[in-house]
Amino acid sequence: MNILISVDMEGISGVVAMDHVRPEHKEYERFRKLMTAEANAAIEGAREGGATRIVVNDSHAGMTNLLIEELNPAAELISGSPKPLEMMQGIGPDVDAVFLIGYHGASGAAGAVLEHTWSRRVVEAQLNGRRVGEAGLNAALAGGFGVPVVLVTGDRAVTEEARALLGDIETVAVKEGITRTAARCIPPATAHYLIRQAAARALSRTVPPLTVPAPITLRVVFLSALHADMALLVPGARRVDGRTVEWTGDDMPTVYQVWVAMNALASTVDR
Repeated sequence: MNILISVDMEGISGVVAMDHVRPEHKEYERFRKLMTAEANAAIEGAREGGATRIVVNDSHAGMTNLLIEELNPAAELISGSPKPLEMMQGIGPDVDAVFLIGYHGASGAAGAVLEHTWSRRVVEAQLNGRRVGEAGLNAALAGGFGVPVVLVTGDRAVTEEARALLGDIETVAVKEGITRTAARCIPPATAHYLIRQAAARALSRTVPPLTVPAPITLRVVFLSALHADMALLVPGARRVDGRTVEWTGDDMPTVYQVWVAMNALASTVDR
Protein backbone atom coordinates (compact mmCIF):
# COMPACT_ATOMS: atom_id res chain seq x y z
CA MET A 1 0.00 0.00 0.00
CA ASN A 2 1.54 3.30 -1.16
CA ILE A 3 0.84 6.42 0.90
CA LEU A 4 1.57 10.08 0.16
CA ILE A 5 1.81 12.42 3.15
CA SER A 6 1.66 16.16 2.40
CA VAL A 7 2.87 18.19 5.39
CA ASP A 8 2.15 21.89 5.89
CA MET A 9 3.23 23.95 8.90
CA GLU A 10 0.52 26.40 9.96
CA GLY A 11 -1.63 23.54 11.25
CA ILE A 12 1.01 22.06 13.58
CA SER A 13 0.13 22.18 17.29
CA GLY A 14 1.66 25.23 18.96
CA VAL A 15 2.00 27.25 15.76
CA VAL A 16 0.02 30.49 16.15
CA ALA A 17 2.22 33.27 14.73
CA MET A 18 3.97 34.02 11.45
CA ASP A 19 7.25 34.14 13.38
CA HIS A 20 6.78 30.40 13.99
CA VAL A 21 6.77 29.48 10.30
CA ARG A 22 9.31 31.82 8.71
CA PRO A 23 12.98 30.78 8.57
CA GLU A 24 14.25 34.28 9.35
CA HIS A 25 12.77 34.15 12.85
CA LYS A 26 14.41 32.38 15.79
CA GLU A 27 11.23 30.47 16.71
CA TYR A 28 11.18 28.72 13.31
CA GLU A 29 13.78 26.06 14.23
CA ARG A 30 11.69 24.99 17.19
CA PHE A 31 8.54 24.60 15.14
CA ARG A 32 10.15 22.79 12.20
CA LYS A 33 11.10 20.13 14.75
CA LEU A 34 7.48 19.90 15.85
CA MET A 35 6.43 19.74 12.18
CA THR A 36 8.80 16.81 11.66
CA ALA A 37 7.48 15.10 14.78
CA GLU A 38 3.85 15.28 13.56
CA ALA A 39 4.97 13.90 10.19
CA ASN A 40 6.64 11.04 12.05
CA ALA A 41 3.44 10.29 13.96
CA ALA A 42 1.59 9.98 10.64
CA ILE A 43 4.35 7.74 9.24
CA GLU A 44 4.21 5.46 12.29
CA GLY A 45 0.43 5.20 12.05
CA ALA A 46 0.61 4.47 8.33
CA ARG A 47 3.03 1.62 8.96
CA GLU A 48 0.73 0.20 11.64
CA GLY A 49 -2.15 0.47 9.17
CA GLY A 50 -0.34 -1.60 6.55
CA ALA A 51 1.52 0.93 4.39
CA THR A 52 4.45 -0.60 2.52
CA ARG A 53 5.76 2.58 0.87
CA ILE A 54 5.47 6.08 2.31
CA VAL A 55 6.48 9.31 0.59
CA VAL A 56 6.42 12.58 2.53
CA ASN A 57 6.16 15.84 0.59
CA ASP A 58 7.29 19.02 2.36
CA SER A 59 4.48 21.45 1.52
CA HIS A 60 5.19 24.68 3.42
CA ALA A 61 6.56 27.86 1.82
CA GLY A 62 9.95 27.04 0.25
CA MET A 63 9.32 23.37 1.07
CA THR A 64 12.65 22.78 2.83
CA ASN A 65 11.33 22.64 6.38
CA LEU A 66 11.26 18.97 7.40
CA LEU A 67 14.43 17.67 9.03
CA ILE A 68 15.43 14.58 7.07
CA GLU A 69 17.85 13.46 9.79
CA GLU A 70 14.93 13.30 12.23
CA LEU A 71 12.38 11.83 9.82
CA ASN A 72 11.29 8.23 10.35
CA PRO A 73 13.51 6.17 8.00
CA ALA A 74 10.45 4.23 6.80
CA ALA A 75 9.61 7.22 4.59
CA GLU A 76 11.18 8.99 1.64
CA LEU A 77 11.17 12.80 1.58
CA ILE A 78 10.41 15.15 -1.31
CA SER A 79 11.97 18.49 -0.47
CA GLY A 80 12.46 21.82 -2.24
CA SER A 81 10.65 23.95 -4.81
CA PRO A 82 9.46 24.68 -7.39
CA LYS A 83 7.75 21.37 -8.06
CA PRO A 84 5.21 20.74 -10.85
CA LEU A 85 2.55 19.65 -8.35
CA GLU A 86 3.88 21.67 -5.41
CA MET A 87 2.02 20.60 -2.22
CA MET A 88 0.99 17.33 -3.86
CA GLN A 89 4.25 16.33 -5.53
CA GLY A 90 4.36 12.53 -5.52
CA ILE A 91 0.66 12.02 -6.29
CA GLY A 92 -0.21 9.65 -9.09
CA PRO A 93 -2.28 6.59 -9.94
CA ASP A 94 0.19 4.37 -8.05
CA VAL A 95 -0.73 6.04 -4.72
CA ASP A 96 -3.43 4.35 -2.65
CA ALA A 97 -4.24 7.07 -0.14
CA VAL A 98 -3.22 10.57 0.94
CA PHE A 99 -2.72 12.16 4.37
CA LEU A 100 -2.78 15.96 4.78
CA ILE A 101 -0.87 16.83 7.96
CA GLY A 102 -0.48 20.26 9.57
CA TYR A 103 -3.10 21.93 7.37
CA HIS A 104 -5.11 25.09 8.11
CA GLY A 105 -8.42 26.68 7.22
CA ALA A 106 -9.16 28.45 3.94
CA SER A 107 -8.70 32.17 3.46
CA GLY A 108 -11.38 34.02 5.41
CA ALA A 109 -12.44 31.00 7.50
CA ALA A 110 -13.59 31.95 10.99
CA GLY A 111 -11.50 30.60 13.85
CA ALA A 112 -8.74 29.40 11.52
CA VAL A 113 -5.14 29.80 12.64
CA LEU A 114 -3.03 31.76 10.12
CA GLU A 115 -5.78 31.12 7.55
CA HIS A 116 -4.97 31.55 3.87
CA THR A 117 -5.36 29.75 0.57
CA TRP A 118 -1.89 29.28 -0.90
CA SER A 119 -0.89 32.88 -0.19
CA ARG A 120 -2.23 36.14 1.15
CA ARG A 121 -2.72 37.22 -2.49
CA VAL A 122 -5.78 34.96 -2.74
CA VAL A 123 -9.06 36.05 -1.16
CA GLU A 124 -11.01 33.00 -2.35
CA ALA A 125 -10.66 29.97 -4.61
CA GLN A 126 -13.54 27.95 -6.08
CA LEU A 127 -13.88 24.75 -8.08
CA ASN A 128 -17.13 24.62 -10.05
CA GLY A 129 -18.60 27.24 -7.77
CA ARG A 130 -17.61 25.58 -4.48
CA ARG A 131 -15.23 27.45 -2.17
CA VAL A 132 -12.12 25.43 -1.38
CA GLY A 133 -8.95 25.91 0.64
CA GLU A 134 -5.66 24.11 0.28
CA ALA A 135 -7.11 20.87 1.66
CA GLY A 136 -9.92 20.95 -0.91
CA LEU A 137 -7.67 21.83 -3.84
CA ASN A 138 -5.22 19.08 -2.93
CA ALA A 139 -7.96 16.52 -2.34
CA ALA A 140 -9.43 17.38 -5.74
CA LEU A 141 -6.05 16.83 -7.39
CA ALA A 142 -5.70 13.47 -5.64
CA GLY A 143 -9.21 12.62 -6.81
CA GLY A 144 -8.15 13.42 -10.37
CA PHE A 145 -5.84 10.42 -10.09
CA GLY A 146 -8.51 8.31 -8.41
CA VAL A 147 -6.85 8.61 -4.98
CA PRO A 148 -8.74 9.46 -1.77
CA VAL A 149 -7.63 11.72 1.06
CA VAL A 150 -8.29 9.63 4.18
CA LEU A 151 -6.75 11.76 6.96
CA VAL A 152 -6.56 15.51 7.59
CA THR A 153 -4.93 17.07 10.67
CA GLY A 154 -4.50 20.69 11.69
CA ASP A 155 -6.69 23.36 13.24
CA ARG A 156 -10.34 22.62 13.92
CA ALA A 157 -11.39 24.84 11.02
CA VAL A 158 -9.62 22.66 8.45
CA THR A 159 -10.94 19.43 9.94
CA GLU A 160 -14.47 20.80 9.63
CA GLU A 161 -13.79 21.91 6.05
CA ALA A 162 -12.42 18.48 5.22
CA ARG A 163 -15.33 16.52 6.63
CA ALA A 164 -17.85 18.80 4.92
CA LEU A 165 -16.11 18.23 1.58
CA LEU A 166 -14.82 14.66 1.87
CA GLY A 167 -17.28 12.95 4.19
CA ASP A 168 -16.52 10.57 7.03
CA ILE A 169 -12.72 10.63 6.89
CA GLU A 170 -10.30 10.57 9.82
CA THR A 171 -9.41 13.99 11.21
CA VAL A 172 -7.39 15.26 14.15
CA ALA A 173 -7.81 18.81 15.44
CA VAL A 174 -4.56 19.63 17.24
CA LYS A 175 -5.72 23.16 18.10
CA GLU A 176 -8.79 25.35 18.09
CA GLY A 177 -8.48 28.92 16.89
CA ILE A 178 -9.44 31.78 19.17
CA THR A 179 -8.39 34.42 16.65
CA ARG A 180 -6.21 34.20 13.54
CA THR A 181 -3.10 34.38 15.71
CA ALA A 182 -4.21 32.67 18.93
CA ALA A 183 -5.37 29.12 19.64
CA ARG A 184 -5.95 26.55 22.33
CA CYS A 185 -3.38 23.85 21.48
CA ILE A 186 -3.05 20.27 22.67
CA PRO A 187 0.42 19.19 23.90
CA PRO A 188 2.71 17.75 21.21
CA ALA A 189 2.80 14.29 22.82
CA THR A 190 -0.99 14.14 22.75
CA ALA A 191 -1.09 15.37 19.17
CA HIS A 192 1.41 12.71 18.11
CA TYR A 193 -0.59 9.95 19.79
CA LEU A 194 -3.87 11.05 18.21
CA ILE A 195 -2.32 11.43 14.74
CA ARG A 196 -0.68 8.01 14.94
CA GLN A 197 -3.93 6.34 15.97
CA ALA A 198 -5.97 8.17 13.31
CA ALA A 199 -3.43 7.34 10.59
CA ALA A 200 -3.62 3.64 11.38
CA ARG A 201 -7.43 3.71 11.35
CA ALA A 202 -7.56 5.74 8.15
CA LEU A 203 -6.03 2.98 6.05
CA SER A 204 -8.84 0.58 6.96
CA ARG A 205 -11.53 2.99 5.77
CA THR A 206 -13.21 2.84 2.38
CA VAL A 207 -13.29 6.46 1.28
CA PRO A 208 -14.21 7.58 -2.24
CA PRO A 209 -11.88 10.04 -3.95
CA LEU A 210 -13.10 13.58 -4.41
CA THR A 211 -14.26 13.83 -8.01
CA VAL A 212 -14.80 17.25 -9.60
CA PRO A 213 -16.83 16.72 -12.77
CA ALA A 214 -15.55 18.18 -16.03
CA PRO A 215 -15.55 20.80 -17.30
CA ILE A 216 -13.77 22.13 -14.20
CA THR A 217 -13.87 25.88 -13.66
CA LEU A 218 -11.27 27.37 -11.35
CA ARG A 219 -12.27 30.81 -10.06
CA VAL A 220 -9.74 32.88 -8.10
CA VAL A 221 -10.49 36.14 -6.33
CA PHE A 222 -7.19 37.96 -5.82
CA LEU A 223 -6.31 40.61 -3.27
CA SER A 224 -5.71 43.23 -5.95
CA ALA A 225 -6.46 43.89 -9.60
CA LEU A 226 -2.71 43.81 -10.29
CA HIS A 227 -2.52 40.19 -9.12
CA ALA A 228 -5.43 39.39 -11.45
CA ASP A 229 -3.64 41.20 -14.28
CA MET A 230 -0.71 38.81 -13.94
CA ALA A 231 -2.92 35.71 -13.65
CA LEU A 232 -4.51 36.66 -16.96
CA LEU A 233 -1.19 35.90 -18.64
CA VAL A 234 -2.14 32.20 -18.40
CA PRO A 235 -3.54 31.24 -21.82
CA GLY A 236 -7.29 30.72 -21.64
CA ALA A 237 -7.76 32.79 -18.47
CA ARG A 238 -10.67 35.22 -18.50
CA ARG A 239 -11.53 38.13 -16.23
CA VAL A 240 -14.80 38.06 -14.30
CA ASP A 241 -14.29 41.40 -12.54
CA GLY A 242 -11.39 43.56 -11.45
CA ARG A 243 -9.91 41.03 -9.02
CA THR A 244 -11.46 37.76 -10.23
CA VAL A 245 -10.10 35.39 -12.88
CA GLU A 246 -11.50 32.10 -14.20
CA TRP A 247 -10.01 29.22 -16.15
CA THR A 248 -11.81 26.08 -17.35
CA GLY A 249 -10.26 22.72 -18.16
CA ASP A 250 -11.09 19.05 -18.55
CA ASP A 251 -9.00 17.46 -15.78
CA MET A 252 -7.77 18.35 -12.29
CA PRO A 253 -4.03 17.88 -12.91
CA THR A 254 -4.16 20.57 -15.60
CA VAL A 255 -6.42 22.85 -13.55
CA TYR A 256 -4.09 22.46 -10.56
CA GLN A 257 -1.05 23.44 -12.59
CA VAL A 258 -2.94 26.50 -13.86
CA TRP A 259 -3.65 27.36 -10.20
CA VAL A 260 0.06 27.06 -9.41
CA ALA A 261 0.98 29.18 -12.44
CA MET A 262 -1.53 31.93 -11.61
CA ASN A 263 -0.17 32.21 -8.08
CA ALA A 264 3.42 32.26 -9.29
CA LEU A 265 2.63 35.05 -11.74
CA ALA A 266 0.72 37.04 -9.12
CA SER A 267 3.67 36.78 -6.73
CA THR A 268 5.92 38.68 -9.14
CA VAL A 269 4.11 41.99 -8.57
CA ASP A 270 3.99 42.17 -4.77
CA ARG A 271 5.11 45.65 -3.85
